[in-house]
Amino acid sequence: MSTPSQPAARAERARNPPPLVAGRARHPKIGSCAVRQPFTQSRTVGGSHYAGVVVDSLSRRQAQRITLAAQGFGRRRPPTPTAKHLHAVMRDIGVLQIDSVNVFARSHYMPMFSRVGAYDPALLDAAMFGEGGDYVEYWAHVATLVPVSDWNLWNFRMVANREKYGEHAGGWVSENAATMQWVREELAARGPLRPAEIEDDAHQGARGPWWDWNRVKQALEYMFLFGEVAVAGRRGFERRYGLAEQVIPAAHRDSPLPRTDAIRELMSRALASYGVATTADLADYYRITIADASSALADLRDAGIAIPTEVEGWSRNNKPLPAWRHRDAVAARAIPRAALLTPFDPLVWFRDRAARLYDFDYRIEIYTPAAKRKFGYYSLPVLADGDVVGRVDLKADRARSTLLVQSAWWEADAAAKHAEAVADELRLAARWQGLESISVSSWGTATADLHAALPGAARHA
Repeated sequence: MSTPSQPAARAERARNPPPLVAGRARHPKIGSCAVRQPFTQSRTVGGSHYAGVVVDSLSRRQAQRITLAAQGFGRRRPPTPTAKHLHAVMRDIGVLQIDSVNVFARSHYMPMFSRVGAYDPALLDAAMFGEGGDYVEYWAHVATLVPVSDWNLWNFRMVANREKYGEHAGGWVSENAATMQWVREELAARGPLRPAEIEDDAHQGARGPWWDWNRVKQALEYMFLFGEVAVAGRRGFERRYGLAEQVIPAAHRDSPLPRTDAIRELMSRALASYGVATTADLADYYRITIADASSALADLRDAGIAIPTEVEGWSRNNKPLPAWRHRDAVAARAIPRAALLTPFDPLVWFRDRAARLYDFDYRIEIYTPAAKRKFGYYSLPVLADGDVVGRVDLKADRARSTLLVQSAWWEADAAAKHAEAVADELRLAARWQGLESISVSSWGTATADLHAALPGAARHA
């Protein structure tokens, strides 16, 4: 029997796309404050990426505005943010990266603040970490929150993790089968548990010479990667683990998508969340290989969803870098005067893209010795007028109820014109965190401008 050619197979998939995954529309609308801009410059080129089709040509500024709209910055901040607004942000960005660093605010609280303003963090806790809620944790980018309705979508990754690390791989899992089985039995008998509760039970009886608490924690992490257990919620920052059938509704668990369909869906969503992006940008969003991303994007191109595009300044070896624009992409009209970003915000989390789109070179310096840090311990990118214009290193001194601006830097001299807008955002950040005052250090090219724009703010070394 003959095998269909790749173009024929792609054309068939374009005519008969797989059903949508429950929980998110494939092509979400980006908001009433966004406006479609004409992408009139185009040219016809050859090559495997473009295949002789007409190619859009965008300016860097257009690409920035499209990205802002796709990422949820095209809507005005609500006067009183509610859970509805947090769900809208999740529809825009798709995933929320979880991080434990808490010097100012934990990273997963920041993308909502950047987009909707000073919301009640308890709203996020209830929406994202509450038992039986709309979201669940999985390794979608790194450790992230995803819609629980997407559990079936991640089956391909669970299968790959099991093939790589499972009992037949000859590694840790096979060597610790007794630990794995005991954890399964504990969860089956007792329901979702915090690791400490499993530890307490272990101390109440003799578990034999194989018992080791670190092995139990590792067993839970492997079972999480395999989709055998899911996170039923958190208390503080401590996870509660349950068997998948105890946490995930059967409707979201029992009909896994085929691998090819799942990857195509993820690439469609990534492109909708970015608006315009390179293949590498899109592959990074959900940590898909370049080969798989390229194949999925070829299908999306044939379906008319991914439009071949070139962006001003995006080049490699003096040649335009192939990119894609989502067919429904719009450019944001209303954008915030300023916004503070976590370095794990999808807007900037892929460092190559941040450098290409915003000329912004970012490296986390948490593990850099203090004397060798260039910008600060945990500096936050600063968005203003649609561009990344600076970075600030913030610390919440809760004992003194003070927001400490440990350092602040402009990316270019002209960025100082944004001092008033950034100062307003710092006031909002202090209010959001329940801090009564602000103190600005003298370290950094933006500190003098920000202090001048913050009447009443203290200074510290």
